[in-house]
Amino acid sequence: MAAYSIGLDFGTESVRALLVDASSGAAVATAVEPYASGVIDERLPSTGERLPPDWALQDAADWLTGLERTIPQVLSVSGVAAEQVIGIGVDFTSCTVLPTTADGTPLAGTDAWRAQKHAWPKLWKQHGAEPEAERVTAVAAKRRESWLPRYGGRISSEWLLPKALEIATHAPDVYDAAHRIVEGGDWVVWRLTGVLARNACAAGYKGTWHKRDGYPTRNYLRELAG
Repeated sequence: MAAYSIGLDFGTESVRALLVDASSGAAVATAVEPYASGVIDERLPSTGERLPPDWALQDAADWLTGLERTIPQVLSVSGVAAEQVIGIGVDFTSCTVLPTTADGTPLAGTDAWRAQKHAWPKLWKQHGAEPEAERVTAVAAKRRESWLPRYGGRISSEWLLPKALEIATHAPDVYDAAHRIVEGGDWVVWRLTGVLARNACAAGYKGTWHKRDGYPTRNYLRELAG
C-alpha cells in the first residue's frame, strides 16, 4: 500500500496543507483554509475592546478549524485513504504564544478569560511587549548572562520571555491562571497527540533555551520579575 505524509503550515492568515507521496517526495494535493478571525489587531472579538497599538492576536480555535478542514480536503481531492497517511508534520509562525490550562485548554477559550486580551494567543508580530523586551535585555546584560550574546545581545519583543513578562506585568491574574505559556506550533502538536513536547527550534531561538545550559536561571528570572 502506498504511503503518504501531510505537512501543515500554520501561517499568519491561514493554514496550508500539503499531501506528499512518502516514497517519491512528489506533491499530491494542497489545501488552504483562511482563519475566520484573521489577525486580530483592532478590537477584541469577545468584547469589542479596542486593542492598543502594535498588538496582534489570534484565535486558537481557528488553527484547529483549519486543520480539521484542510486534511479532509487533500485526502478527498487525491483519493488517498486516511489509513495511508503515515505521518503529519507541523510548522508554525513563531513566536506565537498562548497561555493554557494544565490540560492544554487556551485560557481565551474559556468563559472566565475570554474578555481578557492578555489571555489570547499573541501573534509573532505583536510588538506590545517592547518595554518588557528592554527589561529582559537590560537585566541579562547587567548580570552578564552567558546566553545573551547568542541572540546578538538583544531580545526581541516578538519572543516568548518578553510576552510572558508582559502578561505577568499587566495581567497577573491571567499569568497566575496559566499552567503553561506555549508556542502555537507546540500547542497544535499537543492537541493532536495528547503530549506536550517543546520543539527545539522555537525553544532555542525564541524561548532562550539551550540544549546544554537549559533555560535562564531562576535567579535571573527572580530579578527580572522584581
